[in-house]
Amino acid sequence: MIIERRSLSLPVMEALARELSLWARPGLAIHLSGDLGAGKSAFARAFIRGLALDDREFDIPSPSFSLVQSYDALRVPVVHVDLYRISSAAEVAELGLEEFLAKSLMIIEWPEKLPENISPDHLKISITGSGDARDLKLETAGKWIETLKRDEAIKGFVNQSQVAGGTRSHFEGDASARRYERVAGKADTLLLMDMPSRPDGPVVKNGKPYSAIAHLAEGISAVVGINDYLFNLDYSVPRIYAADVKQGLALIEPLGDKVFSRMMAQGEDMGEPMKAAVDVLSDMAARKWPSKVPVQGGAEHHIARYDLEAMLIEVDLLPSWFWPLQKKSAPGDDVKAEFSAIWQALLASIGTHQPVWTLRDYHSPNLLWLPERKGLRRVGIIDTQDCVMGHPSYDLVSMLQDARVDIDFKRADDLFDYYCGLRSAQGQFDAREFSRVFAILGAQRATKILGIFARLSKRDGKPIYLNHIPRVSRYLKRNLEHPDLAVLKTWYERNLPL
Repeated sequence: MIIERRSLSLPVMEALARELSLWARPGLAIHLSGDLGAGKSAFARAFIRGLALDDREFDIPSPSFSLVQSYDALRVPVVHVDLYRISSAAEVAELGLEEFLAKSLMIIEWPEKLPENISPDHLKISITGSGDARDLKLETAGKWIETLKRDEAIKGFVNQSQVAGGTRSHFEGDASARRYERVAGKADTLLLMDMPSRPDGPVVKNGKPYSAIAHLAEGISAVVGINDYLFNLDYSVPRIYAADVKQGLALIEPLGDKVFSRMMAQGEDMGEPMKAAVDVLSDMAARKWPSKVPVQGGAEHHIARYDLEAMLIEVDLLPSWFWPLQKKSAPGDDVKAEFSAIWQALLASIGTHQPVWTLRDYHSPNLLWLPERKGLRRVGIIDTQDCVMGHPSYDLVSMLQDARVDIDFKRADDLFDYYCGLRSAQGQFDAREFSRVFAILGAQRATKILGIFARLSKRDGKPIYLNHIPRVSRYLKRNLEHPDLAVLKTWYERNLPL
């Protein structure tokens, strides 16, 4: 794929570099070619600044003399290389450039001195001209091919919206494959959600991939349908301003930056926000929820039942991923069979109930405080796409046993009691049975998350999630103290002591 940009001023070229930095990830390479003074270093500096974690200026020296300059304190680490003074392939070999690619993106000036391409996933950028008449030729290879196709699709989508021509910048991501950007137009600033439909993964059971069994959203239509419905009920989910379901793109309302997890980290008083978030769950529990919703463009999104098969495939993540992490070996078939049988009995004991919409990730990274709004609308809710029809205790578990931040047990107990009081005031409510199911689903969620965090580390190269394992283990241990979970507690004590 070849893209040409003609007659660019230096600021416009630097803006292009910052835009491309939105796609940075380790293992990619950018080859910058051009005569002395063409603007290669200016392009590299703009790209690097686009990856900065804050707005502070920092020095980006030319690597003309050092040859290799590393930048580790960025959203994605970058290694900036200048080969101008290199005279042989042997000198290139001495730099050991391949070692940097595992953890960094690499920008290489004078790449023609490389004996071979440093990465199969490289973007060649040739710069000619000067002043306000620079011409750029972009040639893609490997992962850069689909990356630039996606970038062109996003630009086309944005340019048909109310933020056409707006400046795109990185917005916080998460553990999923979704991407977010902030798009600042002349009058409005919106968030771009980039969520292309993902292909089915490998078959794991009964001819189906994990995502199908666990009822995970496979495209942006889930977000659009769920959010539109909740927005019309006056919950504070991001409003959908524009959506292209086929391309997996949407422009949504930004809900500010008062994220619960950030507020907690800054030591803010969370008494009122946490109670307000419980109010939302109590209100949701009192409603009757549809099993399908319309999606912009004429389609429908079906909300699956959070059934036994889904919850069992989730707890199976523990023997599949967490056990090998802890024990450096795979569990035996007898151990796995016993584990599965225990869970089947526990989950089947929950029995029938009036299902409610269960968001599954109702916790501090996905809750925002909007004190300028009234009532339930003071709580902003994001990440709704994996909504299922489930038990009302599940989202309360997600909030009170937050995998990302410590929730004091005393605070969690007080909020649990507050929730039960709200539900009792609504009508018939069995607090003892609710408490039992809360413990079961709390153990199920903690078990699943231990497996997910181990998988993120091993499969996806994100070891940072292992930092949360002690916290999740504490939650699991507490849930196992419920008398109805005695058999599961014994299994853990015998096989995976917490």
